[in-house]
Amino acid sequence: MVKDDFNWGSVALRFLMAALLVYLTYNPEGFSFYHWAIRPLREVPATAFSAINPLKVLAGIALLAGWVVFIQAAKRSLGLKGALLAIAFFGGIIWVLIYWNVFTPRGTRAISHLILIIFALVLAMGMSWSHLTRRLSGQIDTDQIA
Repeated sequence: MVKDDFNWGSVALRFLMAALLVYLTYNPEGFSFYHWAIRPLREVPATAFSAINPLKVLAGIALLAGWVVFIQAAKRSLGLKGALLAIAFFGGIIWVLIYWNVFTPRGTRAISHLILIIFALVLAMGMSWSHLTRRLSGQIDTDQIA
């Protein structure tokens, strides 16, 4: 018997980790890997190599590893069609909230935050989907080994 400690707290933790990954990679506030490591390379091409240091490379590798884990899990559990459906679903929820005047995004920063939150929700859903479907249907998803 498999012990299943999966609950809504697990989903929330996966969302927080996905949001952390997304916002550490890029955010419109200017405090991200993009602004710290990538943007300086684009601004002054002549001194680009002097802007590279081991800490930036290590941070980039760590972020890349996080993206690989999240995207691989989402790809396996949702697939392309499921991911597109999840994006449409969460985008629809935001559209409804805007339509009902729950909030009004003003400017590109607010819209950027909404897009980043949708990405984090889709990644979290991809990490959680197999657990949720197992709870609902009793069926277990497995990877095929050829």
